[in-house]
Amino acid sequence: MRILHLDAGKEMRGGQWQVLRLIEGLAAEGVESTLLARAGAPLYTAARALCWRVEPIGLTRAVRMAHQHDLMHAHDAHGHTLAAVVRGTPLVVSRRVAFPIGSKWKYGRANRYLAVSQFVKGVLMQGGVPEEKISLVYDGVPLLEEARGNNVVSPATADALKGAPLAVEAAKLAGVELHLSTDLEHDLREAGIFVYITHSEGLGSGVLLAMSAGVPVVASRVGGLPEVIRHRENGLLVENTAEAVADAIGQLLRDPERARQYGHAARQSVMDHFTIAGMVRHTIEVYHQVLN
Repeated sequence: MRILHLDAGKEMRGGQWQVLRLIEGLAAEGVESTLLARAGAPLYTAARALCWRVEPIGLTRAVRMAHQHDLMHAHDAHGHTLAAVVRGTPLVVSRRVAFPIGSKWKYGRANRYLAVSQFVKGVLMQGGVPEEKISLVYDGVPLLEEARGNNVVSPATADALKGAPLAVEAAKLAGVELHLSTDLEHDLREAGIFVYITHSEGLGSGVLLAMSAGVPVVASRVGGLPEVIRHRENGLLVENTAEAVADAIGQLLRDPERARQYGHAARQSVMDHFTIAGMVRHTIEVYHQVLN
């Protein structure tokens, strides 16, 4: 089986990490992949460093290469648009975002959609995509070494849909220093609490990464996050107010044993439901369903 992947992302965000993990997992299962990515972008550079087949993304190249592969897999909105123009090659699209769908024409083109959460599946259905064309495939993350620190960590991002300013405000109210991380895998080693505030979320791969390290999470009660965080079982869900976030941080600081229990349960949740092996296996199952 030969898969042509398309991702035009300019940054290395959750979706791009999933592309890397997927292609590596597919290779281990004997599935060949070619990646079309934005030249010079972190995903393109990372794939080149791993000596994978990767070329600059563009319509002419996508049309030419599609017919050399059994199936196309688009991983972001621009890749989806390019792939939708190509005819004759089956198309699978990963849908990771929580906002309503746009072009009815584009969303009528794919053979199957991989929804990253039940919430995203619902968004697709509300936009007119038939349920039988949607498969649920959760993100997979590596199982990190368990954290041994006390830092309060939150992702550093300028994305207006994310809530970094609100997290900063809440940390001040809670009387703690907030570390805004640009390298979660590294910084989670010294984390004691992970704060993930957002106004829109398909699933939350950053949350999964923190959970894999056994770090108790405070996360917004939005989008697909309640499918990951079971409130007061493996983390805390909060409303998007500085007071609510600060209160949740304070609860974990005042009760370290409860925080430890949340972290342990969170790590187990990742091992049970959000592994890379599971993500790869379910994706391959969809490929076979589309091709057969």
